[in-house]
Amino acid sequence: MTVDAHHHAWDLSVRDQDWIEEHSPLRRDFTMADLQPEADAAGVDRTVLVQTVTVAEETPEFLALAAGHELIAGVVGWTDLTRPDVADELARLRELPGGQYLKGIRHQVQGEPDPRWLLRADVRRGLAAVADAGLVYDLLVLPHQLPSCVEAAADLPQLTFVLDHLGKPPIASGALEPWAGDIRALAALPNTVCKLSGMVTEADIGSWTVDDLRPYAEVAVNAFGPDRLMFGSDWPVCTLAATYGDVLDAAAALTDPADRTRIFETTATRVYDL
Repeated sequence: MTVDAHHHAWDLSVRDQDWIEEHSPLRRDFTMADLQPEADAAGVDRTVLVQTVTVAEETPEFLALAAGHELIAGVVGWTDLTRPDVADELARLRELPGGQYLKGIRHQVQGEPDPRWLLRADVRRGLAAVADAGLVYDLLVLPHQLPSCVEAAADLPQLTFVLDHLGKPPIASGALEPWAGDIRALAALPNTVCKLSGMVTEADIGSWTVDDLRPYAEVAVNAFGPDRLMFGSDWPVCTLAATYGDVLDAAAALTDPADRTRIFETTATRVYDL
């Protein structure tokens, strides 16, 4: 059994994805009907559908989508962490059709100008509410924001933080530091997990090789270990640089066969309660 712990879906007739550039190949619909044959061919049995925009309506739509698709085993949604009634809002989402599929919350912290956004008092209160609801929190950050992730995770040991895309390391440039040191600091905290995802689009999109990714994957594997590492395709964003199958094959090539059951199944199953 293989779990893809990170993918997206969108229908531009329902909502614009304003983060997609005008002439990007991503500027079209990507639906579960598109993903299903890719997942079947790759032997992926379950997936986690992850938010794409900071729009409240998207999460209920994703929950309903999960209820109607056997492939989707969990949803990482969005809600405004700074709203005073965030605990009530999380409870409301759990009561919606498909609400049982809500497993985590995410915000595009990478777009926040304040590098210490996660440490704001109102955000911390929201993160505590996520923990109280029994959900996890996905971190979508850039490398310079990793120190704040370390502080937030240390301050909220009751909350599991899942780092998306290895914190977007500078693979194309070949630089490892200070990213690697910050990854090790985050991994030193037991309430942190990392997704082996998003690497191909941080590399040289037109000419990346598995060897380009290897130093970054090794840092993550050695820091977190297979029990706190999970595979994610980042489909369809990954299609800018690779096919779905290529991303899965690259992740397999970057991990020890003895670790693959944990990285490709059991970590995600446990962390997201799939």
